Amino acid sequence: MGLRSLLAKDWTLEVDTRALAAPAPQWTRVSGLTSFTESTDDNTEDDAAFEDDGWGSSVVTQRTWSIEAEGKRKRTDAQAFTPDPGQEAVRKAARVVGFGANLRVRWYRRDGSPDAYEGTATVSGFTKGGSTTDLEPFNFTLNGQGAPSEIPNPSITQSASLASERGGT
Repeated sequence: MGLRSLLAKDWTLEVDTRALAAPAPQWTRVSGLTSFTESTDDNTEDDAAFEDDGWGSSVVTQRTWSIEAEGKRKRTDAQAFTPDPGQEAVRKAARVVGFGANLRVRWYRRDGSPDAYEGTATVSGFTKGGSTTDLEPFNFTLNGQGAPSEIPNPSITQSASLASERGGT
């Protein structure tokens, strides 16, 4: 069988919504996503020297990461307005400046791929609105603060835990 393409819809983005004094993270999914893009931006410096016979050389001296996401704003069907808790955490963080704006995030694929990361980011540009016939969209950018960490994929870990609880392998 040949190689198959990965589906972009298998990305999950979660934010840590733990209470201030809680020791363990409370990972909350950001629901309603319709687009997810992780990227890095590199700063490079010229490393060429006379002895390189005219051939150039560059060194990456700094790297930053970001996530751009967009989707449809979600709420529960309850009489009282109750927003999606993941979207709400991002929206609130987007209105804070300084160190209080930091948000712990993790993102991973749900298809068995090992791609899974965790890091701290600030939110910029949480945009919402639309015209009279639109479902309300939102979009935002998470700007990484330092290096993200590769983590064990939570979807694989959760699947293994469920299987062992059921007596499977």
